[in-house]
Amino acid sequence: MGYGAIGANGAQPMMANGHALAPGSPQMAAACEGVHNLVCSKEALSFVLKDLGFPSLGYMVALAASIALPSVILMMIYGQTRIFFTMSRDGLLPKRLAKVHPRFHTPHVITMITGVAVAFFAALFPVGLLADVSNSGTLFAFAMVSLGVLVLRYTQPERPRPFRIPNMLVWPICVGAVIGCVVLFFSLSEFTKYFFLGWAAAGLILYALYGMRNSDMARKPR
Repeated sequence: MGYGAIGANGAQPMMANGHALAPGSPQMAAACEGVHNLVCSKEALSFVLKDLGFPSLGYMVALAASIALPSVILMMIYGQTRIFFTMSRDGLLPKRLAKVHPRFHTPHVITMITGVAVAFFAALFPVGLLADVSNSGTLFAFAMVSLGVLVLRYTQPERPRPFRIPNMLVWPICVGAVIGCVVLFFSLSEFTKYFFLGWAAAGLILYALYGMRNSDMARKPR
């Protein structure tokens, strides 16, 4: 069965195993008629490489992805548990969630709860959808951090800042980061945008009903 692989350098008819087709053969004609777009394909890179006739390289890419993905997931869960730990220690979440293991000195309660929640959603929803939802929150956090840098330089100029850059560079970097995050956010799917808005609204309601009254930082005199 013939395939036509269209790339940046034009069409290259080939067999599924990567061998070139004989000019004028029926297989060549079938390959030219049934063109298979690989550059625009949404399939994984390993699948595309296998389709192009490079199965070994495709397996290497798949193996590298299999090794890299667990470390990325681990770091995301690690960061999320520490965010919840800090929030619960401040009072934005129940303080019992900030309990630290007596031997390992880690927030084991919030780690187990987060792990179960991540496993639950990973089992029910597509990975691509979960990635988009996670990206929306990450982009929002990066944008808020950039805005916070600008605000704190004027509202709290006396804060210790071991790492300093010229003031003329702060605005372009932070504003550029915010614009980039906004552009990337609006490139996400419509479902992801609405889901993020709903999730943000739920967070604001939780803060208004619980966090605002229990947060140690919110009760500090300014």
